[in-house]
Amino acid sequence: MNKEVIPIKEITNFRSHAEEFFPIDWYKEMLHHHPVYYHEQTNTWNVFKYEDVKQVLSNYEFFSSEGPRTTIFVGANNKQEKTSPIMNITLLDPPQHRKARSLLAAAFTPRSLKNWEPRIQQIATELVEGIQENSTVNIVEAFATPFPSLVIADLFGVPVQDRDQFKKWIDILFQPYDKERLEDIELAKQNAAKEYFQFLYPIVIQKRSNLSDDIISDLIRVEVEGERLTDEEIVQVTMLLLGAGVETTSHAIANTFYSLLYDDESLYGVLKNNRELVPNAIEEMLRYRFHMSRRDRTVKQDNNLLGVDLKKGDVVIAWMSASNMDETMFEDPLSLDIHRSNNKKNLTFGNGPHFCLGAPLARLEMKIALEAFLQKFSRIEPINGFELEKNLTASATGQSLTYLPMKVYK
Repeated sequence: MNKEVIPIKEITNFRSHAEEFFPIDWYKEMLHHHPVYYHEQTNTWNVFKYEDVKQVLSNYEFFSSEGPRTTIFVGANNKQEKTSPIMNITLLDPPQHRKARSLLAAAFTPRSLKNWEPRIQQIATELVEGIQENSTVNIVEAFATPFPSLVIADLFGVPVQDRDQFKKWIDILFQPYDKERLEDIELAKQNAAKEYFQFLYPIVIQKRSNLSDDIISDLIRVEVEGERLTDEEIVQVTMLLLGAGVETTSHAIANTFYSLLYDDESLYGVLKNNRELVPNAIEEMLRYRFHMSRRDRTVKQDNNLLGVDLKKGDVVIAWMSASNMDETMFEDPLSLDIHRSNNKKNLTFGNGPHFCLGAPLARLEMKIALEAFLQKFSRIEPINGFELEKNLTASATGQSLTYLPMKVYK
């Protein structure tokens, strides 16, 4: 089903790319003065407080993932090709959602993560070793962009020489909604999806008779209630995982380095001398520096659960990134604090039935990325004259850094 895409920009109305990249003032304003906000132009309700966001995301009896409107504009809308029901996993409520999620979960077991860790570490180490000591480096190009692409290609078990192509397809498939360029964007997405399918389908066929330790082989093996994934479904599932496993993680890693350079320059030294703080630092970066994380739900039955009269069919947008700035949950939330005891309660990856399956992998990649840097470089420094506004681009995650120069020292 083709859904009507809700133009989020009309709700936020940011005046600059930089403001969208870090919309802390807007979140503060909404949390304090408009915690449950009706936006007439888009006909949407918007919630920002931690408990309200959690309620909307998890209470599927009242707030459904199924509905005719959405804020999500990713992947390709190819009307010619048959799409597997599993591709609509984000649009399903339990109990239908459970089977689809169980099939997907085969790719993200704790055993898999443990097995993958050395491979991910090796990729991170190789990239960091390629960065010259005592030099200036664009960390987005040298590390944040290639690292998640190389990891997911390796975990899929695709040939090394084709890894760069993955990122090109992802960039097209996850372009954000733009009313003015809609036809061009949709055509580009359809072409990218077709190319991706033609590339990966033969690899899936080949793996059926040569199973190994990778995500595609896991998806071939999995069986839930007597059901298995077809070759076509596996290709489509991997496309779903690409978005979850590359675009967002790349964004989060780039933002982490931005934070270490511009939020608190002493942090890198603290982490260098106290590596045990890295996991907590990553949680704080996810809470404080990952913005524009949101999900939409459609009201299933009339209710007053948010303190306003909601009618069946109303759309509610839950702003997870805003909820991470709610002072009723996080003390002094507008400051960065890597010692914060409860920052793992952040809702960046969602909550409830649709909690992000790839969250453990994203956390692991962010941790390994930072540790690899701390291992090699004694300090990092920002570059004079860097202009944030000129080095951002629209993406599925809001505004993403395209260029972030920094000095690295042995």
